[in-house]
Amino acid sequence: MTTPSDAIVEGGPERRLHPLSWLFVLIQQIRSFALPLLVLLFTGRGNSWELWGLVGAGALVLVSLAQYFTYRFRVEGDGIVIRSGLFQKSLRHIPFQRIHNVALHQSLLHRFFGVAEVKLESAGGMKAEGEMRVLSLADAHALEELVRGHGPASRNEGATGAGRAEPSADELLALPTSEVVRLGLISNRGMILVAAAFGVLAQSGSDFLGDAIESWIKLLMGWGKELHLGIAGWLIGALTLLVVAVIALRLLSVLLALLQFHGFSLTETGRRLSVQRGLLTRVRANMPRGRIQAWSLREGLTHRWLGRRSLRVDSASMEAVNDQRSVRDLVPLASPEVMDRLIRHLLPGAHWPLREWRPLHPRAWRRQFAVPALVTLVVTAVLTLREGTWGLATLSLLPLLLLRAKVWARHAGYSLEGGLIAVREGWLDKSWRFAETGKLQAIKLSRSPFDRRHGMATLVLDTAGASPMEPALRIRYLPEDEARRLHDQLAAAMDR
Repeated sequence: MTTPSDAIVEGGPERRLHPLSWLFVLIQQIRSFALPLLVLLFTGRGNSWELWGLVGAGALVLVSLAQYFTYRFRVEGDGIVIRSGLFQKSLRHIPFQRIHNVALHQSLLHRFFGVAEVKLESAGGMKAEGEMRVLSLADAHALEELVRGHGPASRNEGATGAGRAEPSADELLALPTSEVVRLGLISNRGMILVAAAFGVLAQSGSDFLGDAIESWIKLLMGWGKELHLGIAGWLIGALTLLVVAVIALRLLSVLLALLQFHGFSLTETGRRLSVQRGLLTRVRANMPRGRIQAWSLREGLTHRWLGRRSLRVDSASMEAVNDQRSVRDLVPLASPEVMDRLIRHLLPGAHWPLREWRPLHPRAWRRQFAVPALVTLVVTAVLTLREGTWGLATLSLLPLLLLRAKVWARHAGYSLEGGLIAVREGWLDKSWRFAETGKLQAIKLSRSPFDRRHGMATLVLDTAGASPMEPALRIRYLPEDEARRLHDQLAAAMDR
């Protein structure tokens, strides 16, 4: 058995985790059992039941120590072997070729003790192949380098030239604090946190947040009334309330962006990409460039005001879909020129931006207009029954919805060029979704009753690790004949 000071080397003896790993395992388990422990401690009312909380805490300590003393790992020539378990023993061999991402996670407590949590993620895995909680920072970096040295790109480079020096790390992008602030102004992370707070308070039955909001509304409306401007005073109060809410949400979004993306850097070593970010909790993740399956480029209205775009990717790992330590936010924010340069660099066989965009079906605007128009008519009918002729004012939305549908259809399209299949949608809020044709996993041609009526079809393109949080890679409202030709062309590309 080696000591923590010995370096991790290939073919070395078995190693334990860091001596303080039991503490971090204990903290993780206490988080999972915090609620029942608190119930036992604070609802015992003086009888012996309140001692069961202490007994439970003592049991968690014993479990944490047992996990530390029974967890072993060693690095072999073709992979990592992990042995764990006290009564139910487990022996896992993880080949290097299965590992596509090594994620390092450091909270404030990790950074204080100079340790890191390491996760070994595989392609298509629902959970991490191996999780080491925790290793010393030196061991974590050494293990990361060993995995990187045995990756597919490294094997290819070794086959083409023996004795080639280790490729240097090139920084592709670094976000200064000013860019992270812009990212916070663009994103809506503050709204997500506020919605979660509303949900928690609603479940707990607390009226604190509702009372606070009600008092603010009364204060601002009272101030507007004191202006003695009639309805204009009420409007001023409502407008002031709206402005205050928007500013508060944006400031909260900026704070969350700083916590998550402060010190962001994207580096490339050979064909492996690495992302490092975080203010209090530092996250470092890396994966081979070839594991990227699909790309999502977005330019919202606020993006355009600030001259920026955002790029997210889907990797060949199911766990990376919801894991905050993954390399999904490949380029959180960059100017259009920098973004195009990065995409061209990461997709050397493709041309970006694409030049030939093909339109959708000539009646695609009708499909975009139909559902919003139907909803508007239903709402108008309900309001008219309740409020009288004032409800007919809702019909004024129909010309705007019609204009929106026609503009959307004019800017929507798809492209098959340079080995890429791409879809673009939106006008004020633009988005591009694209993937390499060789990485498509499945192609489905679907026709709803509305599609059949208008002679249209939809192509749904599936890739490994597709995120449910991103729009699907699909081409809607295509002429049926064109959809079938494109289906056959992409199927042939997949076979090749």
